[in-house]
Amino acid sequence: MKRSLFIITCIFIFIISFIGSALFKLTYTPSWAKNYTVDNFDEIGMVYKDISYGEKELNTFDIYVPNDNSQESYGLVVYLHAGGFTSGNKSGDKDMLEWLCSLGYVSVGINYTLRTDDNEESVYSQSLEIKSAISSVVEEANHLGYNITEMAIGGGSAGGTLAMLYAYRDKDESPVPVKLLFEAVGPSSFIRSDWTSYGLDQSVESAAYLFSVMLGKEISTDIIDTDAYDELIKPISSYMWVDEDTVPSVIAYGKYDKICPFANATRLVDALEENNIDYQYFEATHSGHALQNDNDVYRHYLDAVIEYLDKYMPVED
Repeated sequence: MKRSLFIITCIFIFIISFIGSALFKLTYTPSWAKNYTVDNFDEIGMVYKDISYGEKELNTFDIYVPNDNSQESYGLVVYLHAGGFTSGNKSGDKDMLEWLCSLGYVSVGINYTLRTDDNEESVYSQSLEIKSAISSVVEEANHLGYNITEMAIGGGSAGGTLAMLYAYRDKDESPVPVKLLFEAVGPSSFIRSDWTSYGLDQSVESAAYLFSVMLGKEISTDIIDTDAYDELIKPISSYMWVDEDTVPSVIAYGKYDKICPFANATRLVDALEENNIDYQYFEATHSGHALQNDNDVYRHYLDAVIEYLDKYMPVED
């Protein structure tokens, strides 16, 4: 009975924490954020909303295009929304998508089917939806008169995880080359010892249950903490996909993050370092998941996103 209660408590804390973080990130706006937003977007671009890419209700995307469609080719920047895999919507990233479009890119926000008590969606199934969406995004951009030849992908929190999985795991199957990744506070690891803030290091049963939900496949307790587990969980553990061919990356994490435990950042940075990837890492040393106490760190992160876009996916003059 006590063991069952402990498992339920761990899962409850996880769900409440991630939903709370999603709401915070969708509503919190630092004063300097106006420097990364656009006034009167309709003067520089257009948005086409709720374009379908699949059969499910949330299989839709919004595409933001510059008014100038005279270039021979365009870079695509996809940004995936936060929400703990259970909530959130592309509409919450309107300012980000308008800003990215104002830099001269076609920008896109993609919805994916959220996990609920009534379905069996998982991080893995959501990542497959994103993977399937990209071809539809490129086709729609071409249909609108914007020839997409390369892309970048980013996101925050849950969206950061899904962005990493596409950029690191699925890049070789992308319809256009993936040039870079940028993300903040996205879980990159589902190793039990990394998730101390949920007590998973204290309970193999809790870890097996929660990570089964995340993976979308049952994980037995006897496989946890083995090499076989590492192989089983690899489809949703983005740091495991980092190799010498991994795309340049810009990442940011909060040192006191209890929602996406900070060990996720350490594993990811170590993998990027070991494989000599061109990356920039921003550590918010006074913040948790929302990076709210380190405004300058998040500002430098956004500046680095611009720097890497200019370096690896420059806009045509």
